[in-house]
Amino acid sequence: MILLIRNCFPHVIKVMSFHSVRSIPTGENTYNCSEYGKASNQSSELVQQQTIQNPQKGHQCKIHGNVFSTSSNLSRHRKIHTGRKSFKCTECGKTFVRRSLLTQHQLTHTGEKCYKCSECGKAFIASSNLSKHHRIHVGEKCYKCTECGKTFINSSELTRHQRIHTGERPYKCIECGKGFNQKNNLTTHLQVHTGEKPYKCTECGKGFNQKINLTAHLRVHTGEKPYKCTECGKAFNQKSILTTHLRVHTEEKP
Repeated sequence: MILLIRNCFPHVIKVMSFHSVRSIPTGENTYNCSEYGKASNQSSELVQQQTIQNPQKGHQCKIHGNVFSTSSNLSRHRKIHTGRKSFKCTECGKTFVRRSLLTQHQLTHTGEKCYKCSECGKAFIASSNLSKHHRIHVGEKCYKCTECGKTFINSSELTRHQRIHTGERPYKCIECGKGFNQKNNLTTHLQVHTGEKPYKCTECGKGFNQKINLTAHLRVHTGEKPYKCTECGKAFNQKSILTTHLRVHTEEKP
């Protein structure tokens, strides 16, 4: 005789018989899904299988309807809505919703970089950062400017570019109020007020507030003159000097 007992999931039927009980050690499937026809030797596996196949009977989030295969996955998801952050970093005190996010964050303290680029060997803390980096090698540019059509590897580069069109300058100098479209430009500008010159010439000790100015200065010592006049062949160590010189040939007056 076969006895059919329905679980709380209506499409999961437990098959109880003398034959099926004896067959459990052999690995024979003893739990059958009446709706999809699949079987398993553990009722928990069948419930999870049926939940995935028929999401309406799974574990559903009441906020926005997401369905999860297990109650534990639903519990983890609910923390997004409650704002509960149970996992705390012992180094800086920052808290996280999931343990995996805490583990990834802790790498910023240890400096460990587990994700390595197979093309150039550069390593990253997070797999998402490696994925973004990989676009450099494949030439993939997913982010497109709607104004001029120029494409970019990541969204942050697109955001910076769009400020050219909008004229937005969100980074303001607290000393003089001047605005900049990039944070690094503001950082460089602040050195005008502080007098800081972090870039030092190893030859004469002269300091500069921008690396590009130090590079130009070093040519005084090396004698390098990379800017050459196409008219007469005369060379210069700075582009601005070449521009001034070209007026000799064009007869342009400043």
